[in-house]
Amino acid sequence: MYVAVPPLEIETRSLAIIDAEVPEPRPFAGEQWVVARRMIHTSADFDLLSHIRFHPDAIQAGKSALLAGADIVTDTRMALSGIPVRRLEPLGCRVRCLIDDPAVAKRAKSEGVTRAWAAVDEAMAHGGADIFVIGNAPTALYRLLDWMERGARPPKLIVGMPVGFVNAAESKELLLAQDAIPYITIAGRKGGSSLAACVINALLKLAREKSGV
Repeated sequence: MYVAVPPLEIETRSLAIIDAEVPEPRPFAGEQWVVARRMIHTSADFDLLSHIRFHPDAIQAGKSALLAGADIVTDTRMALSGIPVRRLEPLGCRVRCLIDDPAVAKRAKSEGVTRAWAAVDEAMAHGGADIFVIGNAPTALYRLLDWMERGARPPKLIVGMPVGFVNAAESKELLLAQDAIPYITIAGRKGGSSLAACVINALLKLAREKSGV
């Protein structure tokens, strides 16, 4: 029998269930656990705990960037739609997705590359971004890392979670192979726009709680 549960209580109960099903000692602690738990809440997939990877500086880098008014670029509109733009705007943050930009479509067609690849080029041609949120396209992550290898201005954080069977795992292996740029990623094939977006949500909550904003 269906019993109505208030929305806030649903979230509270869900997080409590996750805490109960992943008892101490957990694979992550402190703020890393807050972010990892949010990812489990979003996906209902406890197997993620074996695949989530945090750069040691990722949480602090993400919080600091958001509080400083980060320019955030996503690889898909789905990731963009999952990020609370109205709650970020008071901090001076801007969230963009360039995948539908006419200049990106033109660039992709003329160069014979994916629009995700071309969107990264378009972003980098205009100064890059403080945070890149990649939840779908391995080509976006490959291209971003290629820019970094060539000495472009690095972002303060990469949320790199492309999903799929072709090049997704490999692109994340490249991300994990470097340690100059903080990242939050999921090793292997798993990922997705909703997971990438929920990481930003979790970081925003942590940042606002600590700063009192």
